[in-house]
Amino acid sequence: MKAMILAAGLGTRLRPLTNDRPKALVELNGRTLLEITLARLRDFGIRDVIVNVHHFADLVVEHLRANNNFGINIEVSREDDQLLDTGGGLKKAAEFFLRDGSDEAFILHNVDVLSSIDLAEMVRQHRERSALATLAVQQRDSSRQLLFERDGQLCGRCNGHDASPEMVRKCSHAEQSAFCGIHVISTRIFSLMNETGVFPIIPVYLRLASAGEKIYGFPADKYYWRDLGTAASLERAAEDSSNGAVALGPAE
Repeated sequence: MKAMILAAGLGTRLRPLTNDRPKALVELNGRTLLEITLARLRDFGIRDVIVNVHHFADLVVEHLRANNNFGINIEVSREDDQLLDTGGGLKKAAEFFLRDGSDEAFILHNVDVLSSIDLAEMVRQHRERSALATLAVQQRDSSRQLLFERDGQLCGRCNGHDASPEMVRKCSHAEQSAFCGIHVISTRIFSLMNETGVFPIIPVYLRLASAGEKIYGFPADKYYWRDLGTAASLERAAEDSSNGAVALGPAE
């Protein structure tokens, strides 16, 4: 199984920590966010990873080289000219997932989230349901909510606390959940992505759900999860790691 780590963002919410480095190289208890994410994937059994880069891209490349790619096979997808957003960045990396002709699902993981979400169970449910994509979600406060039918299938979204829901398929009972930045995706998605250039992934999921594709949510409320996009959240995560609330994964 392969994976992609989304590490190309500017990390504006982490400034001044990202004034001289990408957010992937910001440290949590002495380890970079990139190393922590790679450790999670490596512990799950993944040995082939692609990382997209943009902001201080050369520093990421050098960090990987200096650490012997943390013991796994790593390729880099450079977005030198412009940030492509999640959808565009994933589509640019399509060849990495398709080159061996495999139809195996893969994991797409934000570099700036820390969690104990059970990747094996996510993958199991994804395969069992023959899903196109499975998204880790939690019922928590967020201005951006995805809407899911009782059976777990994506049926819409609601952006903004007072916004009207945007429904893309019939739904008898829509439940709101916030996305956690971790996906399991079938490679078939590349043949269905007609978007080009810079584009986010959620509208792609909504379009495909409206066309009848199976996009499921994976309820992750019982697992630890934290967005590491601010200095305050990094500090809280460091405390959580130190007191055993979450593990950072085995070092290489």
